[in-house]
Amino acid sequence: MLNANFSDWQQDLITTNLLVIGYNAWNAYLKTGRGVVVCSTDSPLLDHYGETFKTHFVRRSRLAAFLNAWLAAPDTVILQGHYMNGHILDAVDKYNPEQDVILLLESGTRVSFFYLKNLPITPPECYQSVRQAWSEFQPAANYQHHTKI
Repeated sequence: MLNANFSDWQQDLITTNLLVIGYNAWNAYLKTGRGVVVCSTDSPLLDHYGETFKTHFVRRSRLAAFLNAWLAAPDTVILQGHYMNGHILDAVDKYNPEQDVILLLESGTRVSFFYLKNLPITPPECYQSVRQAWSEFQPAANYQHHTKI
């Protein structure tokens, strides 16, 4: 039962943050090519908008070394133990960046591997949605304010 609850929590986190996950995946892909989004829930930041999590992108050329160092730590466990580094690397080599996202979700000493396919919104659409929201909700970036002293 504990694993089912943990899995439900992970699905909820992905569903709630899919737009940002897709944005990060596409933005990084445009800059560096294939890779994996890594999200850590270990130290969320709280503000008046809710929780935010540390997320970064590891490009394919650095992924093997990253996985070897990160997942080899004695206290880190991949939840689906049959997924090995080679399987993750193979998934990154074969996924369609315009449709799919490869995600590693860290929670405590556990790491879960997700190959997100058939998404309701594609990574490029996530990117466009987030970019449009930035311009709508950050008028200071589009407007220069002058104050006389």
